Amino acid sequence: MPEILFLVHRAPWPPDRGDRIRSWHMFEALAKLAPVHVAALADNADDAAAARAKMAPLCKSLVIEVRKASRPQALAQAVLTGDPVSNRLFRSAALARHVGGLIRHGHVSHIVAFSGQMAQYLPLRSHFSGLVLMDFVDVDSAKFATYAEQDQRQPLHWVHQREARVLGAYEAAVAARVDASLFVSEAEATLFRGRSGLGADKARAVENGIDTDRFDPSLIFDPVDAGAGPLAVFTGQMDYRPNIDAVRWFAADILPLIRQQHPAARFAIVGRAPSDEVRALAKLPGVIVTGEVPDVRPWLAAADAVVAPLLLARGVQNKLLEAMAMARPVVASAAAATGIDATPGEHLLVADGTAAMADAVGALFDDPTAAAAMGQAARAQMIARYGWDARLAPLGELLGLST
Repeated sequence: MPEILFLVHRAPWPPDRGDRIRSWHMFEALAKLAPVHVAALADNADDAAAARAKMAPLCKSLVIEVRKASRPQALAQAVLTGDPVSNRLFRSAALARHVGGLIRHGHVSHIVAFSGQMAQYLPLRSHFSGLVLMDFVDVDSAKFATYAEQDQRQPLHWVHQREARVLGAYEAAVAARVDASLFVSEAEATLFRGRSGLGADKARAVENGIDTDRFDPSLIFDPVDAGAGPLAVFTGQMDYRPNIDAVRWFAADILPLIRQQHPAARFAIVGRAPSDEVRALAKLPGVIVTGEVPDVRPWLAAADAVVAPLLLARGVQNKLLEAMAMARPVVASAAAATGIDATPGEHLLVADGTAAMADAVGALFDDPTAAAAMGQAARAQMIARYGWDARLAPLGELLGLST
């Protein structure tokens, strides 16, 4: 009987951030195909405990190790060994021993690794003859190349430049020895094919979806405490550099332009683990920083516009799928909108630059009827295009385990 080993860099419960949303739905899809062994890492003991409680009854076996490496420690080890820093951050000797034991026992017939950091746990092909899928999600090396271009300060520029080079070579080497590599969008898959020289049979898109029953504007939510006036909302993990840069730009530069025409306009930054830099934005007029909330849906429901002014974005932005499923009018940068099957002007507004972003948000505030119509069109597109079952259906075919 086939059994699947699922390697995942963050235990996927709760699915409250982009990577865990995708990995949770992937876990559910795999569990419909065959019994699943999960070998995962967690950022802290609380995350590990919550995931164990939820996932243990659903798995053939489950091991979650709390990762301990700090960034300075991981960088030092990476420089000494020639590894990507990303790998060192997610290295666990205990997890490696566990995975090795599972492979030696011979019950695992298929392996799915989620996120490039988990490729280091894949067995040598001489030790495992089963089918292996590598879900890179995004081309992470390209992200670090962009970081290096954007930040010329040393030593950060050198660190990012090194990671782009070393991680890029590692990604290509991994992809060459697995049966197929997956990416969250066709744009990411195309980028990787160009970098690796692999064909469409070896590097392909398996897109994200959205639970449109959960993100449903007809549900009743408790009101949020956001004061009066038109409300723009950003959601995301708020210790993640691209999100930090996005909200800083919106709060400091874009919101003041909006408030010239809409003096009561507010901007809510909704997400867990806000950095000190993000918390400081609450001192600016009209800016709200919520920190972690039990549910982002009430904030989305309250939004007159959901904004995604990301300067750097890879793959498909779950935050936009959620907002559009909630029938909220969205204003996104071109980078944030890339990879989403939606028509600018019909399903969302795409704007780049401070003035253009402010004008687009202001236009939604000025015309609530048109904004509502755009939100309804966005939800219809999400229902038609982004159901999770449809998006992850290729997994069965790729694994040779179609139901």
